[in-house]
Amino acid sequence: MSHLFLLVILTIASASSALADSPPNIVIIYADDMGYGDLAIQNPESKIATPNLDRLAREGLRLTDAHSSSGVCTPSRYALLTGEYHWRKFHEIVGSFGPSKFAEDQLTLPVMLKEKGYRTACIGKWHLGWDWDSIRKKGARQVKLPDGSQGFPADAFAWDKPIPDGPLSHGFDYYFGDDVPNFPPYTWIENDRVVEVPTENLNATPKTAEGSWEARPGPMATGWKLDAVMPTLTARCVQFIEEQQGSNQPFFLYFPFTSPHAPIVPVEPFLGSTEAGGYGDFVAQSDWSAGQVLAALEKYGFADNTIVIFSADNGPERYAYDRVRNHEHRSSGPLRGLKRDIWEGGHRVPTIVRWPGVIEAGRVTGALFGQIDIMPTLAELLGYELPDGAAIDGVSQLALLKGEVDGGLRDSIVHNTNAKGYAIRQGDWVLVDAPSGAVSQVPAWFDEANGYAGQAKGPALYDLSVDLGQRDNRIADYPEKANEMRALLKEIQAGE
Repeated sequence: MSHLFLLVILTIASASSALADSPPNIVIIYADDMGYGDLAIQNPESKIATPNLDRLAREGLRLTDAHSSSGVCTPSRYALLTGEYHWRKFHEIVGSFGPSKFAEDQLTLPVMLKEKGYRTACIGKWHLGWDWDSIRKKGARQVKLPDGSQGFPADAFAWDKPIPDGPLSHGFDYYFGDDVPNFPPYTWIENDRVVEVPTENLNATPKTAEGSWEARPGPMATGWKLDAVMPTLTARCVQFIEEQQGSNQPFFLYFPFTSPHAPIVPVEPFLGSTEAGGYGDFVAQSDWSAGQVLAALEKYGFADNTIVIFSADNGPERYAYDRVRNHEHRSSGPLRGLKRDIWEGGHRVPTIVRWPGVIEAGRVTGALFGQIDIMPTLAELLGYELPDGAAIDGVSQLALLKGEVDGGLRDSIVHNTNAKGYAIRQGDWVLVDAPSGAVSQVPAWFDEANGYAGQAKGPALYDLSVDLGQRDNRIADYPEKANEMRALLKEIQAGE
């Protein structure tokens, strides 16, 4: 055996032993309604500075063709945590006081990581449901609230009881958050109990920095302030990281932001800090929150052995159209569409992965990547054998992250927001197999100004290698390709 070959074997063995002795911590930072073009390093014309996320990108891998499962939040979160397309089970978001989307004993990413010895925490927006009915008082009914809408009053629930079927029932050791920032109940939930009992109803509709209030009326703790949510969550994440000092147990921190989702409520000193209005200021505050987590990892000695993944649940909200006209900032960058749409702008999201010593700093890849790939990627990394039926739609992208391949691990991915419209990607081609890729209403002035006016309704085929903005429908030129992709979509839908 040559000395060189022996050295290689010993190096591999040493690396495997190190992973077994000290597996990497994992942090997922998940922005809410943040567009592809809101990340400054990805948009040269951005009017928003994102220095912390830009630094993360320079220190890691930026994926420019990465996708959430849906154009809305609950489905994307479900897919991220299960490695399964949401549309196999549902399409809609969880409404106020809605039930869990997870099946009992379903394998999730945090369940998997717990089995590998991780301490798991979710701090932030859950929006995947709880068993609220179990604490609803017998006979309690929805009533007409002061704003005229129907909803549960504050006294409809036994707030002293634990709330089942939330994060702790699906793999997390710890939870802290307000469930959904613009849905009741407006109070902090720690683990499975409210921190402060809601005794009144939120009915105010104050002016926001941009857009509308969007907070559904319902039970609220006295003195609740929506602009205090993100600063509080950020501080809790920093506290959680600090608490891991001295422990030999690896940790998984899932930090789903409530920003820059509406209500758009940035705080000082971010008000007026950008040239993109209130939303831009809220993105800047979101970047600060990410920076606080990154700084805590460094301060407490975890940065070198932590995988940090940053992404978002879907594209930007409909206010993004006015932002183009009012501030010349394109939250979707060069992409067509916004939140809810099956155009690229609805689900192609900013994505960064940093893993010091493993991922080459400053890499950029156009390889196709789905958030459904995160669970099987981490499973391969940790030597976890996924059982049959788990993470069925994900593909391990570990070789891509390590730089062992430049692409080719995933050739196709399905895009969907509702039951009436699907799109499928294959290579550089995308088939929008629906009357339109739009769900959010598009202003006529925007279509006129951007070369979309007068386009015929119906299925469309685009070559993204030359038409990232999806302006040139080639379905009449390549009907065989469209039929081939439609057949592939049906195979995937059937689970084949």
